[in-house]
Amino acid sequence: MSAIRLLVLGDVRLRGRAHGYQVRNDLGFWGAHEWSTAKPGSIYHALKQLAKQGLLVAHDTAPSTVGGPPRTEYEITEAGEAEFFRLLRYALTAIQEKQELLTSAVGFLVDLPREEAVALLKERVAALESWRREITRDWTPDGGAPREWGHIAEIMKLWVHTADSDAAWARDLIARLEDGAFVMAGEGERDLSVLTDRPPL
Repeated sequence: MSAIRLLVLGDVRLRGRAHGYQVRNDLGFWGAHEWSTAKPGSIYHALKQLAKQGLLVAHDTAPSTVGGPPRTEYEITEAGEAEFFRLLRYALTAIQEKQELLTSAVGFLVDLPREEAVALLKERVAALESWRREITRDWTPDGGAPREWGHIAEIMKLWVHTADSDAAWARDLIARLEDGAFVMAGEGERDLSVLTDRPPL
């Protein structure tokens, strides 16, 4: 599953209409080049591919008044909107994906209604708890002592630690959402301070 699809669709959706340079700047502002595969070339490629797939629609704009070629602006389609939410929901619950997918999803968490976001995160916790039980069962069969796997047992310890820390993070976020943290979908205006060229407050 590609995090860049979620990032690009989410940013274009947030802006309403955006050209590649704006998307590139936003993702750079979010530090996505540090924690994902979202590099300039891949961003422009994703915009073109998403447009080919009917998830974005491309609009040619007039040339710049200071010279230079016209820019293509992109707008999310109905199919793109559906794909964005499909990816977002999947990323919040999938526990076997790369961390960049979850990181991308957290950036768009507020685009979901509060109750749905909480439910998805609870689903994540349940999946992590199930995975932890499976690891523990394989590592300590019949509830006995851990198998003598030498240094390979460190893999099991890492997995248990990963499951525990991911679940603890999710539970903490659930608690904060249930206490009213953030403005979620349907509760008010979307915070646009995450955009690089936002209008002054």
